[in-house]
Amino acid sequence: MMHRRALLILMALLVLVMPVMAQDATPEPVMLEPWVCPEGFEGQTLNVYNWSTYVAEDTIPNFEEACGVRVEYSVFGSNEEMLARLSQGNPGFDIIVPTGYMVETMAGRDLLSPLTAENIPNMANIVEVLLNPVYDPGNVYSVPYQWGTQGVGYNITTVGEEITTWEQVFNYDGPVAWIDDPRAMFAIALSILGFDPNSTNPDEITAARDFLVENGDNVVAIAADDGQALLQRGDVDITVEYSGDIFQVAVECECEDYQYALPAPSAQVWVDNLAIPSGAPNQPLAEAFIDYILDAQVGADISNYIAFATPNQAAIDAELILPEHLDNEIVYPNEEFIASSFSILALPDAEQLYSDAWDEVKILLGR
Repeated sequence: MMHRRALLILMALLVLVMPVMAQDATPEPVMLEPWVCPEGFEGQTLNVYNWSTYVAEDTIPNFEEACGVRVEYSVFGSNEEMLARLSQGNPGFDIIVPTGYMVETMAGRDLLSPLTAENIPNMANIVEVLLNPVYDPGNVYSVPYQWGTQGVGYNITTVGEEITTWEQVFNYDGPVAWIDDPRAMFAIALSILGFDPNSTNPDEITAARDFLVENGDNVVAIAADDGQALLQRGDVDITVEYSGDIFQVAVECECEDYQYALPAPSAQVWVDNLAIPSGAPNQPLAEAFIDYILDAQVGADISNYIAFATPNQAAIDAELILPEHLDNEIVYPNEEFIASSFSILALPDAEQLYSDAWDEVKILLGR
């Protein structure tokens, strides 16, 4: 049975999707004032640690110009990679972008700095149901950045059929890539086996490990958040990936080859967040950056460019989100999917079990 906290997350996202998909197509446009940087930051530096391909082309340059600052931008490939790096001590990052369960994990290890809410007035732009999340009650450490799903991208021309189940992925006679995300891959296996995707039962985790090993013969790569590049190059025909990454590939191709599926019996819905790691050299500038990202126009520009779902109600209300995104179930999944999906939860007592089991999977598969 799905953990109650995961169900609460999914219910909140269901409430978010319903008004987005049902909104009036022709309301009066809203004229917005451009974001203005607080004074006193000229000449300073902000260090951002984010997922790759996760901002618009002008997001960082516009912030640098508005505040008269310089931004150093680094990327990571998984929550676990980010956690491992910061667990050794903050090397100088001011902004990080953890997924919901990782916010809770890092807060529990004193790896996050509490936010100063008065420095982030644009928190008022966030859709209400995504505030006060179960992984960060009161938004003490984080604010929502983007949300979406994790399923499979595939080349329907080479696969030869529409993918509707995980069984097709695991049984496919051709090259497949998994994502280097132990909790995501184990949740898929646990779901297929009829277990809780957030199981803490050692026997169930072992069964999921065995399932992945036994069904991994077609895996040619375990990718660090770049499975879409493998798909686009033709290195794989199917990849476990995030919705927006596949949507971007499909748009760039301007073809019908690339499809995205949320296979049965279940797939993941997630929320990524802006947070400030403990020991951040410049927390005031980091909070200004968070406020900038939560500006309706800035947030819309990001979501429109990277094709993930916005948590910014002000951007939706002002009709700043592209209609072709709002109407596309790759970007904004339908109610039926959200009702049947799962979210990854922080499981500190089982964290090592998952880590060890994932290492065993990769060793046994030679990946």
